[in-house]
Amino acid sequence: MSFTDINSDINSDINSDIDTDIGTWEGIFNQLCDRIFTNLNAQEHLVIELVGEHSHFMRLNGGKVRQTGTVTDGALTLRLMADQRTAAATVPFTGNLDRDSMAGLESLGHLRQELPQLPVDPYLVLPQNLGSSHAMYRGDLLSPQQAPQAILPAVQSADFTGLYAAGPILRANRNSAGQQHWFATETFVLDYSMIAPSEKAVKATYADTHWHQDQFEAQIQQARSQLQVLDRPRRDVVPGRYRTYFAPAALADLVGMLSWGAVSEASLQQGGSALGKLREGKTLSPLLSLREDFTHGTVPRFNSHGEVAPEVLPILADGKLVNTLINARTAKEYDLTSTAANGSESLRAPEVAVGTLPPEAVLSALGTGLYLSNLHYLNWSDRSGGRITGMTRYACFWVENGEIVAPIQDLRFDESLYAFWGDNLEALTTHAEFVPDVDTYDMRSLGGTRVPGMLVNAFTFTL
Repeated sequence: MSFTDINSDINSDINSDIDTDIGTWEGIFNQLCDRIFTNLNAQEHLVIELVGEHSHFMRLNGGKVRQTGTVTDGALTLRLMADQRTAAATVPFTGNLDRDSMAGLESLGHLRQELPQLPVDPYLVLPQNLGSSHAMYRGDLLSPQQAPQAILPAVQSADFTGLYAAGPILRANRNSAGQQHWFATETFVLDYSMIAPSEKAVKATYADTHWHQDQFEAQIQQARSQLQVLDRPRRDVVPGRYRTYFAPAALADLVGMLSWGAVSEASLQQGGSALGKLREGKTLSPLLSLREDFTHGTVPRFNSHGEVAPEVLPILADGKLVNTLINARTAKEYDLTSTAANGSESLRAPEVAVGTLPPEAVLSALGTGLYLSNLHYLNWSDRSGGRITGMTRYACFWVENGEIVAPIQDLRFDESLYAFWGDNLEALTTHAEFVPDVDTYDMRSLGGTRVPGMLVNAFTFTL
């Protein structure tokens, strides 16, 4: 299938009318790029990237709205290449064509002065025209007036605090070879905690492209049930190995560790990957399958080079490593075929395949052990050995005979992924949840992780 055919399939069921402001930005961005490209010298190559958002924010505390407003923000990055060297600079994107053109051309001049002072880059990948794309995903979001009415009644009488952000986010990429990509999507995320009188908290997120009131209220009701248990006397758990259930948010944190030197082909080639043993013939549990899935429309398929990833890229299939993330630089260095990964060869749209354990049967299947809602402070304790360390957090419980009986203290763990995703992996739930990336550094993040819950028959806690 040609790229044009792929692009047609992507956009066959997409509504292109997202937001007037964002739609206007596309025309201004294209005119701006045309102006800058016409000022290039014969041996110069240029990539221009745009990130932007038009977001409604609400900060909530004590079950009330404490701050609300809208933010419109954009940033333009220019990457100039010539004489086997590259330099980059970022300037604000205001949507004013003349002002942004002046800033872009001034930045281009600075990059020309900087370029000769930089070292030669042996793996520099020059822009190509591999085909263009245009994808706009319309959501069904709450208006700024509707958001308080939808959220607040469900959390009355609870100590509820959090951040709600919603609206269109865009990414665009054009280069001097004539390639152009445009991506925009409408999403929301509600990142919140509900706090018990004991000051212990239940932490959760609700995110999607369409707001479903019944799903939100069901999630709040589950959080209220956990809050009641959090006020019971704590059960102290001694170090050891326990049957453990990881709720989707906890499993998402473990999957996120794979972006830190595991699924990266460069990391594998350099001997630093946590999945290196899989290249040597070792396998994980046949219950485990992981893929990159861009079909949900939460992140663009193109990377900073303008390459477009497959809609679906299997990484682990039935416990076996079948693909890695390879960007154009790594492909050039090691004479491989790029899979259109990003610069860090990290996961952008990870999805773990569901299993056979119904969510309502989790506690009975666990029997006696630990129920972990969230994790934090994760890091590699031995990356080449696949060992991860971290701590439990928020609503984590001791379970006896299929019933939650008490909250537990924060526990530190240190365990190998070859154990909990290997022989010790007992089951995955039949339902997957979307756990969003909630970072708002500089601007709202895109994407997240789709994961089920996970039951492990033995997991090591060290203190």
